[in-house]
Amino acid sequence: MSLCLFASDLHGSLERYEKLFGAIEARAPAAVFLGGDLLPHAHLAARPGGEGDAGFLLGYLGPSLRRLRDRRRESYPAVFVILGNDDPRREEASLLDPAVDGLWTYVHDRCVPFGEHRVYGYSYIPPSPFALKDWERYDVSRFVDPGCIPPEEGWRSVPVPADVPHRATIREDLARLAGDDPLERAIFLFHSPPYRSNLDRTALDGMMVDHAPLDVHTGSIAVRRFIEKRQPLVTMHGHIHESARLTGSWRDRFGRTHAFSAAHDGPELALVRFDTEDPGAADRELL
Repeated sequence: MSLCLFASDLHGSLERYEKLFGAIEARAPAAVFLGGDLLPHAHLAARPGGEGDAGFLLGYLGPSLRRLRDRRRESYPAVFVILGNDDPRREEASLLDPAVDGLWTYVHDRCVPFGEHRVYGYSYIPPSPFALKDWERYDVSRFVDPGCIPPEEGWRSVPVPADVPHRATIREDLARLAGDDPLERAIFLFHSPPYRSNLDRTALDGMMVDHAPLDVHTGSIAVRRFIEKRQPLVTMHGHIHESARLTGSWRDRFGRTHAFSAAHDGPELALVRFDTEDPGAADRELL
C-alpha cells in the first residue's frame, strides 16, 4: 500500500498550506503531489524587471517542509512538485535551489522513480485569455480558441530557451517526454486537465467573443489523446477551479487510467487521497 496525497491550485494560501501540512502529519503518506499554481497571485504583478517573490518558496514553503521532515524523519514523504500557469517561471530556480535539496523533487518535463512506479510531470496548458505565457503551449496545432491569447503575444518572466521550437505543442512535448516507456505503472502530474472531461468544465455558458461562442471545456486535447492512447495508471490535474462543482465530479476514467482533479473554487483545501495499488478507491475531502 502506497498512500498518496494530491493538492493543486493553492495560490499561496497559508491557510490551505497549513491544512496540507496537518494532513501529512496525520496520515503519513508515502508521497505528496503538488500540481501547480502554488504561489500567491501577487506574482502576476511582478512583470519582467520587477522584484518577484522567491521568498514564498525559500522563506515559507521550504522551511515549513523542513520542519515537517525533522519531525517525520524516516516517514517524511516523497514530495513531487510542478508549477502552473499562474506561477512565473523565474521562480523555477528556487525549486532547484541547493538549499531545498531533499525537501521536494521538481518533475516538470522529467521522469523520476517512485518505488515500483515512475512519476512524470508537465506544467503547460493550452493558450488561455491570461497574459502570463511562461507555461502555455499550443495544444495540437496553431489553433487558438476565441478570446485566448497566442503564447507568443503575452509576457514572460524569463526568455524562451533558444532550443525550444517557435510553435512547440503539448502533443509533441508529451510524445518526447514519455517516449516508448511502458506506462502501466506510471503516474502523471499535469496542470492542465484533459479536454471534454469532468475536470475541465468552465462557467463560460452562453458567452461569446466577436460573435463566436466560447467552448465551456478548456482542457488540453493533447493531454486527453495521450491518456487515451498510452493509459498511465493515474493522472492528476488542476487549473479549472469550478469544474468539480459544475460537473459534480472531481474524477474521470479513461480506459484503465484514473484521472483526478484537486482544483477547487471554494476557500477550503481540496485534498485527494489515493492508493497506488487501488486508485479506484480514491477520495477527495474539503478541509
